Amino acid sequence: MIPLGDSIRSLSRPVMSHSIIVVCVAVWLAQVLSPDHLARYAFVPGELISPTAWREVGLANIILRMFTSMFMHDPGGPWHLGFNMLFLWVFGDNVEDRLGHGRFVLFYLACGVAAALAHSLLSFFSNVPILGASGAIAGVLGAYFVLFRGARVRALVPIFFLFTVMEIPAFVFLGLWFIFQLFSGFGTIGGTGGGVAFWAHIGGFVAGYALARSLARPNSRFVRPRVIHMRYG
Repeated sequence: MIPLGDSIRSLSRPVMSHSIIVVCVAVWLAQVLSPDHLARYAFVPGELISPTAWREVGLANIILRMFTSMFMHDPGGPWHLGFNMLFLWVFGDNVEDRLGHGRFVLFYLACGVAAALAHSLLSFFSNVPILGASGAIAGVLGAYFVLFRGARVRALVPIFFLFTVMEIPAFVFLGLWFIFQLFSGFGTIGGTGGGVAFWAHIGGFVAGYALARSLARPNSRFVRPRVIHMRYG
């Protein structure tokens, strides 16, 4: 299912969500022009537990790459970047509106780190580099599931060989997305090859869910519902 919009109207401009999209697109273009130069900013899980890497690369640089890798995507094609940015465009504005701009950035980065650590652990600290914003964006989806589960998502849904646009409850759309990641992730435990880092998605989603719940205090402005139906974007 491909999200096209939702039924929540943001009351503030999603400055940080859109800024992250701009940065990711700019970094991807730089990767296309100079892939070898920027490859060293990808995160390698195995370096976290390698004393040799600590000496040669530096533990601070290894940790820094957790953050730089969040803004990188596969330079070989636009699909990796495109789908990630679409999900952030649809779901990020509402979460940012609820958390506030500064909190949203910290939340986004924290989810990205949680995603990288989850992938590192379940890949048994593979030496295959990982990159992409999907772990951090999965955290945004986890927060959306907590804060806006009563919303509806307009999605492009495949039915046999055709696609149709349908309105789906947010908790159904995100629940199915998470279940797919979970089943796919179990098939990759301990894998050291390339491919989709499903456990990064799972770790990011769980982190976003937990962080959003911690913000959901009684009488907090972060949890008051503002659902306005039939407006998408």
